[in-house]
Amino acid sequence: MNFENYFSFRTRDIVYAIAIVFFIFLITFLSRTSRISKSQAVIGTKNTHIILQDDVNLDSLISILESSQIEYDEEELRWVSPLLGWRNFKKGYYKFDGEYSYNEFLTKLAFGSQDPVSITILPGITVERFARNLSREMSFDSSEVMSVFNDSLFLSSKKLSKEQLFGRMLPNTYDVYWTLSSEQTIERVLSEFESRVIGPYKNRVDSLDYSIDDIIAMASIVEWEANIEDEKPIVAGLYWNRLKRRMHLQADPTISFAVGERRRLLLADYKVEHPFNTYIYLGLPPGPVTNPSLQTIRATLYPDDHQFLYMVANPEGGHIFNRTYEQHLEDAEKWRAWLRQQYRIKRQRELQESED
Repeated sequence: MNFENYFSFRTRDIVYAIAIVFFIFLITFLSRTSRISKSQAVIGTKNTHIILQDDVNLDSLISILESSQIEYDEEELRWVSPLLGWRNFKKGYYKFDGEYSYNEFLTKLAFGSQDPVSITILPGITVERFARNLSREMSFDSSEVMSVFNDSLFLSSKKLSKEQLFGRMLPNTYDVYWTLSSEQTIERVLSEFESRVIGPYKNRVDSLDYSIDDIIAMASIVEWEANIEDEKPIVAGLYWNRLKRRMHLQADPTISFAVGERRRLLLADYKVEHPFNTYIYLGLPPGPVTNPSLQTIRATLYPDDHQFLYMVANPEGGHIFNRTYEQHLEDAEKWRAWLRQQYRIKRQRELQESED
């Protein structure tokens, strides 16, 4: 036997075997690496998002993904996730509006790298509606929002009443994280009020010899009273005129607040015993009746300079303004006559429809 040739063949076979094993390993490694790192592993369309109500494991995540519009391969995801070391994912709101590798997708969820949600605070609403609106967009419910407004310790720390706190819920659209608590969200809105109202208008407030809470209380009345933006400085000027003359403000929005709803007021409503009833009590109400917009606050800080003391609604949704009570009575009667006419037209239409 030629041992030299024998060992030559054995060495070559071993080299070939090692080369084949290495090649298979390389192919497998490259295949796995490409599957892990491919940029189109997870695909979300525009505005696609998922919400993790709590910290979840991989099985729970896949259950949530099944009801989403996100495209992915479940088998691959189950294989890749433990391979990358991601088995638990954090509570939060996550947007996926594009193409992602598995590593990008899972890392975002595992680290809790949330996307902000947009909450819109409308002007001239009630605290109850405010609470409902927030709860629809955030992780907390409306009762948690209301608990903040009724929390005596929180109110004491801010040196505000419940009404004063709500008056500072500045209407705007805010980008916040879904996992913020109700208290943290209200703190966020308060900070916006500080930066957009307290700071910029401090000198103006001081020049009027009124506190910022007085201004917001007056602005809240204007918010409910004036439907037309251009009328707000006129309405604000009218109420300031009454205040300066030590007249009762006689502001219908304060009666609506006192009776607990916005509706057509009855004669009995004006006699309701309530600290916000400006037909009974002189001066500003003890707090705002709603949350005024920045435009309304500005109109209240810079009212029109005029001598109007009275106003009455007109058919166009605005007001007619008067200097004297006599003029006011004339225009008020015209308004009542117009309302009576509209009521007759409505009744005639209803009768005609019932006959048809």
